[in-house]
Order: sequence, then C-alpha cells, then structure tokens
Amino acid sequence: MGLHEKNKDTMNESIFSNHNIGMELPKNRIPQKENDPRVILELIKDELFLDGNARQNLATFCQTYVPKEVHELMDLSISKNMIDKDEYPQSAEIERRCVHILSQLWNSPDEAKSIGTSTVGSSEACMLGGLAMFYRWKEKRKKEGKDFSRPNLVTGPVQICWHKFARYWDIELREVPMEKDCFYMSPEHMEKYLDENTIGVVTTLGLTFTGAYEPVEELSKALDEYEKKTGLSIDLHVDGASGGFLAPFCAPDLKWDFRLPRVKSISSSGHKFGLAPLGCGWVLWRDVADLPENLIFHVNYLGGDMAVFQLNFSRPAGQIISQYFLLLRLGFEGYKKIHGNCYCTAQYIAKELEKLGIFELIYDGNPEKGIPAVTWKLKKDAKVSFNLYDFADKLRSRGWQVPAYSLPANAQDIVVQRILVRQGVSLDMASLLLEDIKRTIEYFKTHEVVTHLTKEEGTSFAH
Repeated sequence: MGLHEKNKDTMNESIFSNHNIGMELPKNRIPQKENDPRVILELIKDELFLDGNARQNLATFCQTYVPKEVHELMDLSISKNMIDKDEYPQSAEIERRCVHILSQLWNSPDEAKSIGTSTVGSSEACMLGGLAMFYRWKEKRKKEGKDFSRPNLVTGPVQICWHKFARYWDIELREVPMEKDCFYMSPEHMEKYLDENTIGVVTTLGLTFTGAYEPVEELSKALDEYEKKTGLSIDLHVDGASGGFLAPFCAPDLKWDFRLPRVKSISSSGHKFGLAPLGCGWVLWRDVADLPENLIFHVNYLGGDMAVFQLNFSRPAGQIISQYFLLLRLGFEGYKKIHGNCYCTAQYIAKELEKLGIFELIYDGNPEKGIPAVTWKLKKDAKVSFNLYDFADKLRSRGWQVPAYSLPANAQDIVVQRILVRQGVSLDMASLLLEDIKRTIEYFKTHEVVTHLTKEEGTSFAH
C-alpha cells in the first residue's frame, strides 16, 4: 500500500481558515501577489451586502427581478459583442427583430420604413433622438440660408440625460418649469418657449418626478396650431423611458406614439418596464428620412459593412437577446398581465395611504394617466412632527427605499415621496410596506423630531 502525504493546499480547507481571509481588501492599489480566488470572491460578496436589498428599492425604475432563463441567456451571451455584427450575425438579427416588434407596438405607419437601434439604456437613446432632431433642424436652416448658431430644445420637467444632451452639444435647454398647480408641460406653457431656433420638443411619457404622463396628443395638436400661425414646423420626440413599454399594453387607446404624425422619434428603456436586465434601451424613428444620413457611420473593418448610429461601441449582446426572449415568452398577454398587476398594487397603495389622513396624493397609479407609481406629499394641515425626509430615513431602517425629494422650479418648495411598483413588487409586499408606514407614523408620535433632516442629509436620491 502506498503512503500519501496530505496536501496542505487541499480544496477542503475552509475559506475562513485561509491566511488571505485576514487581509483588508486593497482600495486604491493593485496587490503585488496573487490571492486565493475563493477568498477574494467571499470578501467582495461581503462588501456587497452593504448595498441593501434591491427588491425593496422602490426608488428605481429599473428591473430588480430577473428570471432564471434570462440569467442563462446572459451567461451564454457574455462574450458576444453587440457591435460586431459580422461575427455575431444572429445577435444582429435578433436586434433587428426587436426593432420591428417595437415599431408595431408603437404604431409605425409603415414598419418597412421605420428605423431604429438598441442602446445601453434610454439615456443613450435620448441622446440619439436629440442628435437626429438637431441635425434635421440644422440641415433645414442651411438649405434656407438661415442662421443655425443658436439652437434650443423645449422640454417639460425632464430626466437629467436631457440636461447632459443640451450641455454636450451646446444647445440651449428651455425646460418649461412646473407650477404649483401644474406638474407637467401644458400646451399653453410650451408655446411661450418656442421660436425659429427650436430644434424640437421633448415630451415625457412617465415623468420621473411624479410618474404621470405628459399630454402628448394635446402638445402635438398645439404644435399643429403653432405651425398654422407661424409657419414653423417643430418635431416631437417622445421620451417613453417608462411609458413606452406600458401604454401599448395598459392604455392602448392613448395616442402618444407614431399615430401622431408630428412624433418623429421615440426612446424607451428595455430595462425598465420592458422587463429586460440592466443595459438595454431602444430608439426608433418614424421614417428613414427622419434619421439624417450624415449621422450614420458605415464600419467595414470588422469583416463586413455595418450601418452604426451609437455613442458607444463594444457592449454585450445579452441584454438584447434577453429582451427578445421576454417579448416572445410573455407576448402581449403576458406584458399586459404583469403591468396590470403592478397598476393594481399601485392603486391599492394609493388608497391605503389616503386613508391615513395625513398624505395628499399627487399621482395614484391610474394606467390612463401614468406609470404604476404613487406620489404624495404631506397635507398642509397634517399634525405631524416629521417631514418626508425624516419619514424616508426611518423607513430605510426597515430596508425600504422610498425616496423623498423636492420638485423642480417653480414648485421647489413642494417635497414629495414616490413609490415605483415594478415586476416583483407584489400586493403582499405592498401590504408589508404599508404596515411599516403605519408603524413609522406611530413611532414619530412618541419620538418627536427636534431637528429635521434636510434634502442633503435625508436622501441620496437624484433624478
């Protein structure tokens, strides 16, 4: 019988008996020597516990529930480069199919003439939609022999990506401010900001601040009337980051999309209510003519000719493939059921909050008027010792992330809280949240706040 000496580096050794476990992870410099991968993995996982539970994050619009099939497709596609359409032609074909499915969902008048692309999210999609508007306007001005040095973009209260777009391309952003009795861009307010240098108007289907839809059809009609009066034809871009994957299923009669001729482009997030994993966005144009040819690059050094209009280059294909899987797996019926359940949960939360007597609802989760969300403020006559920053901070002690924030100008003195109801936020989960909300109200009755939290202290949330 042979004699065998035990290997000291045996894989049976506990991670927590390994000498590496006593190390503090380097924060700013690469270590000189290799380390045990099991230990480094465990230490990084331990740090990630501090992020909190993503499913209790009711601030984010993005998906926090990912089915096992999507995990499998993401693993399969981790090394597929979405930009390399010559080497991964089937991934490119799947992207093409998604664009055509969306053009049908968004009521393109001629699907064969619609054009679009995937992006890493709705922010990049907005940038591309904005660039196309800018170049269409600039080319038109050049042909007319007019000055094109002072472009402006008119919007309602928008997500920060539009501020980035305006700054990066030196365009004046004319953001129509909120008013205390009007939390969106109305046709009357919009018209005051238009002129011959307006490259387009951006309207939002699901405002980040409240969850409500802006009145896209009314704005379109107002632009029709404006053209009759002035001769100026101004295009609409719909930022459907959230609503683009909601309205087709839950408010099919709402006219916000390519049924309105003035809508030239639509952007949306696949990773929000499209239910895809993070890193998926879409932008479509009504017609090929609405995307200026000089914005398109033809790349041929990867083995074939590719028409490309993107701000980035290499990125994984998994999110696009997962979006296609979800569109096929769920179908129209599945999306309608999932989103319908989210709306029911949002309306349940809204009714229960109203019963508490101290909150005033700003948006109640009506599918005809917005996304599955609930937004509220404290009533003026509410006899409470806390503000909403205090309230949000206390809820966080139970794991709930329910953001409190002030509205933008001219309603900046109004502080609100908002809940996003996404896939995975069940009615049972909502009932647990409401119990914690009631418990928090009772807590403040016996623990009066002496010094209130400020916006800076009370939340890290920003739009």
